Amino acid sequence: MPGSREARIEALRGRIAAIEAGTRTPTQVLPFGDPSIDGHLPGGGLPRAGWHEVVGEGLEGESGAATAAFAALLARPKALSGAAKGAVVWVLRRSDLYVPGLVNLGFPVERLVMVRVRDEAEGLSVLEDALATPGVAVAIGEAEAPDLVAGRRLQLACERSGGFGVVLHRRPYGGPARGATGSAAFSRWRVGPAPGRAPPDGLGLGPPAWRVALERCRGGRPGAWILEHSEADHGPHPFRVVSELADHDLAQTPPERLRRAG
Repeated sequence: MPGSREARIEALRGRIAAIEAGTRTPTQVLPFGDPSIDGHLPGGGLPRAGWHEVVGEGLEGESGAATAAFAALLARPKALSGAAKGAVVWVLRRSDLYVPGLVNLGFPVERLVMVRVRDEAEGLSVLEDALATPGVAVAIGEAEAPDLVAGRRLQLACERSGGFGVVLHRRPYGGPARGATGSAAFSRWRVGPAPGRAPPDGLGLGPPAWRVALERCRGGRPGAWILEHSEADHGPHPFRVVSELADHDLAQTPPERLRRAG
């Protein structure tokens, strides 16, 4: 095999990930451009044709603000890549997506199609149809706990048309959380807000930041970081790694503290 030892290892990881995901050949990837993250992903990035889960910490499971911003930036490179840029479909349970916020993140809202659905079953069906439709580059949808059958259908839809999908685990109307039933997603990310850094001149607010944990990845390994939005066009992804987190930094906020904070 030509190339360096590291290149051969990354190619092998891509083949293993393709086998685990049920695909015949490894797909092209979207790298983050930072080895501290890309080293955790098989092939050095997220596959361009596949879907991913984003789960919110604490109250983010209902509000979905931090997770929606993270998902938009996660999908932005695919939405902006290619000569013929496709549509971006966002499937909603509630009409509370803050489009001006997406503009500030550099998301292509001029190609955004928002679809409101009645329940989770309809949302997953619409998301599947969007991912299988030629001309749709990215599809993002809300669901609390898609099962293995629904997840496999989403993956097959991505493979048919080359779509990039994100499922936001969200309970938009509150209520008790349902237990996870397994997943066919390529990766699973847990996201919560993090304090932003002040700008160099000390005036105004700094860029938004997130505590991000890669909990599961096919053929990859877990990791955790603090990421912030990078407005500079410095690489393939609009994230900048602020710091890596140790295992003890990932402890969940105790429920009693969340109740007192509310």
